[in-house]
Amino acid sequence: MGRLSKKRRAAVIEDDEMEPMSRGVIYLGHIPHGFYEDEMRGFFSQFGRVTRVRLARSRKTANSRGYAFVEFEYDEVAKIAASTMNNYIMWGRLLKCSFIPKERVHPATFKGWDRPFRRISKRSIAIARHNKAKTAVEFNKQVERLVKREQKKRSKLDALGISYEFPGYESLAMPKAKHIKFTNN
Repeated sequence: MGRLSKKRRAAVIEDDEMEPMSRGVIYLGHIPHGFYEDEMRGFFSQFGRVTRVRLARSRKTANSRGYAFVEFEYDEVAKIAASTMNNYIMWGRLLKCSFIPKERVHPATFKGWDRPFRRISKRSIAIARHNKAKTAVEFNKQVERLVKREQKKRSKLDALGISYEFPGYESLAMPKAKHIKFTNN
């Protein structure tokens, strides 16, 4: 769903302030893939004026979590839409739809409904995770693992009768390199 223009946003906010008691909210469950905000707004507008649509999305992948909330201008329209669309088969999925009474609607239900969800690339997440600064505890754990692995290699070399001397990772008890970043944690 694209960003709302200032004029449209002002109209929606004005509508919210004018008739907050008559709004009706429905819950949609078992939403099929491909039935997103724009499609929901278009589909449910056949029942009446849709004021807000909020599709639950994963913060990590931005994919649909399978449920949404749709707000209609009038609660009678929402009740009709909920009863009509409950157990409706859409794209091979049995759509679950129910009316939510005004007192059960959480104030944050439609938080962020008017701005599009930005998908973060998995590559940028992996890069950020890889380049994250290590704490002293994390660095010491890493050095311990490397020293343990190195001791196994040394014992295997000794068992084969090979004497090979090298400083190894044991000299890294505390970080000496300048390129290692530490956080205060």
